[in-house]
Amino acid sequence: MQVFGASAPHATTLMVRVYNGSLTYYRGPVLLSDVYNKWFRLNIIHDVDAAKVNVFIDGVLKLEVEGRGGTSHSLKCGVYAQDNDSSCMESRWKEIKVLKRI
Repeated sequence: MQVFGASAPHATTLMVRVYNGSLTYYRGPVLLSDVYNKWFRLNIIHDVDAAKVNVFIDGVLKLEVEGRGGTSHSLKCGVYAQDNDSSCMESRWKEIKVLKRI
């Protein structure tokens, strides 16, 4: 899952991805181990004004990081080939909600 949009030299504000069966923030730290064939709830709170990003897994805060700036942001969920990708890659998402503070 990615939050696109950031100030140079970055392209993204957040990236969580799987390496060797672990969900990581970029390439580390590990947020959740042994994720293959498991459902879990992932919540991202991106507070642009406060320049903070919080990552919750199954309701537990796993990561709080500084935002990376930018004035326009978008979300992307899916599978993207990275180092040593396999011929079979899959991610499943359901009940995605995007909420905006007014």
